[in-house]
Amino acid sequence: MGAGHDIALVVTQPDRRRARGAGLLPTPVKAAALELGLAVTDRVDDVLDAGGELGVVVAFGRLIKPHVLAKLPMVNLHFSLLPRWRGAAPVERAILAGDTETGVCLMALEEGLDTGPVYACQRVTIGPEETAEELRDRLVEIGTAMLVERLAEGPAGLGEPVPQAGETTYAAKLEHDELRLDWTRPAAELHRVVRVGKAWTRCRGKRLLVLRARVASGDRDREPGTLEGTKVTTGQAALELVEVQPEGRAPQPAGAWLRGARPQAGERLGS
Repeated sequence: MGAGHDIALVVTQPDRRRARGAGLLPTPVKAAALELGLAVTDRVDDVLDAGGELGVVVAFGRLIKPHVLAKLPMVNLHFSLLPRWRGAAPVERAILAGDTETGVCLMALEEGLDTGPVYACQRVTIGPEETAEELRDRLVEIGTAMLVERLAEGPAGLGEPVPQAGETTYAAKLEHDELRLDWTRPAAELHRVVRVGKAWTRCRGKRLLVLRARVASGDRDREPGTLEGTKVTTGQAALELVEVQPEGRAPQPAGAWLRGARPQAGERLGS
């Protein structure tokens, strides 16, 4: 809207319960659209009669069917360097793989999963301590600027897209167990899991979320998972806990958690 375009319709996911016992709540996209006075729906086919010239798709989570694409051309902002990390979780998979670089691609939408040719792409360095949330925020900002620039003269200003080239990898949605901290793995790998978000382990039978951590030196003679102050022994080096969230409690500095938990000598996480 601020860039001079009229938004005919916003399509987002249906209202859902966000917490146990709560009523149905709109997605953040729907809430923002309603605040701006825009028409909103959760039915993709409604775009067929909306009168739009171009559809813009960002992290929608559903494939657009051919009969819709045949009537309304669409572009997609995808947060990776296509064809690397096609799929649902490109930001998380890039971090878990240890990638030092990712990017934003503006591509033509096709029926396949992120297979369309690319109009524009910008490379972005991934910071060694950057979390998935922080990286995604940067990519959204960069992608928004790219989209506004490309559409300054309307859909005709997009130019001709170029077919994707290179090795294809897929970014499947993360499973809950992938975020469990396996202390037999190297600290560098576990640090990447923490950066993705919602990394967890167990302490005295209860779940402990590890929100922030850093790689540190460790005692090779200790069993993986052994607590030594705020450090936890791993398969290689140690992971120093910076911020944690015990089950049923608020996030807190790791030092404050330790003072309350008072672990015994040699106590281990993960069991």
